[in-house]
Amino acid sequence: MLFKNYDPQKGKQLKVLDAKGKIINEELEPKIKKETLIKMYKTMTLGRVADIRALQYQRQGRMLTYAPNIGQEAAQVGAMAAIEKRDWLSPGFRDLDSMLYRGAELKKIYLYWYGNEWGSHFAEDQKILPINIIIGSQINHAAGLAYASKILKKDEIAVAVIGDGGTSHGEFYEGMNFAAAYDAPLVTIIQNNQYAISTPRKKATKAKTLAQKSVAFGIPGIQVDGNDVLAMYVAMKEASNHARSGKGPVLIEAVTYRMGPHTTSDDPSIYRTKEEEQEWAKKDPILRFKNYLMAKKMWTEEEQVKLDEQNNKFVKETFEWVEKNGAVELEDIFKYTYEKMTPQLKEQYETHKKFLEESKGE
Repeated sequence: MLFKNYDPQKGKQLKVLDAKGKIINEELEPKIKKETLIKMYKTMTLGRVADIRALQYQRQGRMLTYAPNIGQEAAQVGAMAAIEKRDWLSPGFRDLDSMLYRGAELKKIYLYWYGNEWGSHFAEDQKILPINIIIGSQINHAAGLAYASKILKKDEIAVAVIGDGGTSHGEFYEGMNFAAAYDAPLVTIIQNNQYAISTPRKKATKAKTLAQKSVAFGIPGIQVDGNDVLAMYVAMKEASNHARSGKGPVLIEAVTYRMGPHTTSDDPSIYRTKEEEQEWAKKDPILRFKNYLMAKKMWTEEEQVKLDEQNNKFVKETFEWVEKNGAVELEDIFKYTYEKMTPQLKEQYETHKKFLEESKGE
């Protein structure tokens, strides 16, 4: 019923909270336990601190290129809170909060951006695929997992996440079409943060909404206020139930905003205005959720002060651990491409190893 009431071709957007955190759609307010709501909020705040610090570390030359998530916390956490532990996450490169909520350790995520491949190794029961840099291929991976779940009758769904620009890539269409044709239990979230690097969403496609691209696949689609964590929860709960019941995939467009740069190599001031950024800052997903929790008497300013101190201390100590233990072994650069190194990779490894040894002797 939710999908019928929010036809993406009509441009109606699902919302539960307004920009200030007040309920505007009481009938859709989800019944979520307090401990879950607090976990959601704490994950979002930790993600924000981890993002800000990562930007600083990169600018100091202590971390490699990083893709910040600032402003997209609700789109990620709201969705992850609505799925089951047995389900799979196939992330893109801007899904820090999704992974944190699923139980990934921050030190592993930092290790990845530090240049250490071990950062892609998550615990088996967390059901998280490695971070996907190649835009669009996470859809195919998730479609394969979803189809396998159907064949093996595992009652698992797969969730793939992609940006608005990624929906212009062929692999997005190929993966979605495959999953739709075989009724695979896949839910794909489009984090529409308004820009594909510097290309604004309005120049990337003539589609009125990105959610309506679901029509071509013959599956439900819905556009959601991606800065509304409760709306994202409601949409994902409906979508996951739909997919798990054998009815096939769902496409969710989360309308949000990338408050920071595309990556640490980007300068957003070249292609967007301060005025635009300030308007979106008024819709900050963390502040909105905080206001909601405080109105419900579930959170206080005193608790916020303690949480801020804990988050900053934890992030600082985590990165100190990464700097101390994250050095990359030369062999690691070569050995993770295939299950076993090919003869060509072995030759490259030995050649470069010899080069480094000889360089030390000069």
